[in-house]
Amino acid sequence: MSNYKVAEIFSSINGEGPRQGQLALFIRMQGCNLDCSYCDTQWANGEDARFHWTSAEEIMDLVRQMQIRNITLTGGEPLCQENIMDLLLTLAAEPWLRVEIETNGSVPLKPFAQIQNAPSFNMDYKLPGSGMEHAMLTENFDVLSDKDTVKFVVKDYGDLQRSHDLIREYGLKDKCRVFLSPVYGEIDPEEIVNFMKDNHMNDVTMQLQIHKVIWDSRMRGV
Repeated sequence: MSNYKVAEIFSSINGEGPRQGQLALFIRMQGCNLDCSYCDTQWANGEDARFHWTSAEEIMDLVRQMQIRNITLTGGEPLCQENIMDLLLTLAAEPWLRVEIETNGSVPLKPFAQIQNAPSFNMDYKLPGSGMEHAMLTENFDVLSDKDTVKFVVKDYGDLQRSHDLIREYGLKDKCRVFLSPVYGEIDPEEIVNFMKDNHMNDVTMQLQIHKVIWDSRMRGV
């Protein structure tokens, strides 16, 4: 089986996303193709970041041992891992699992959406405040379905306005779940709620990262 650069594997609760608060097994891959201004996993992103070569077989052994249905592949950017399709096919062969991919919007999703029992995508569209919007692939919006999520992490009012424009332009509320989430410590969540009210943003969910409420925001493995 293929081997992967794994920065950490841990069990916790989902701090965000459609299964927020539920138990999940997190597989964090090393490396990322972006460099967002507010990234909270820089320690796992660089080419020199520490990792352990871990095989798909080792990952599946741990999945079966932990008996946690929700599996979250995250990073960094997990879809940049060589042979990641092999791992996704292995996970998809276990119908009792619910696999989510945290992806940054810069990697084409269509090949992975064609997997039988495909994972769900939690796609983080990078807004101007991230410094990485130029890398976004808007064609990924066409791949998303009602089991998927677009998350807009907002840093300021400009990000809020840009997210509003994108939601309307691409009809995202009719395709998938849509979340707004504040950059931790950068914008008051009340400003997001007020913006949603002022712009009649029905069917959009404002969400806080509850793992940063429960534990220290800098803590790993939670």
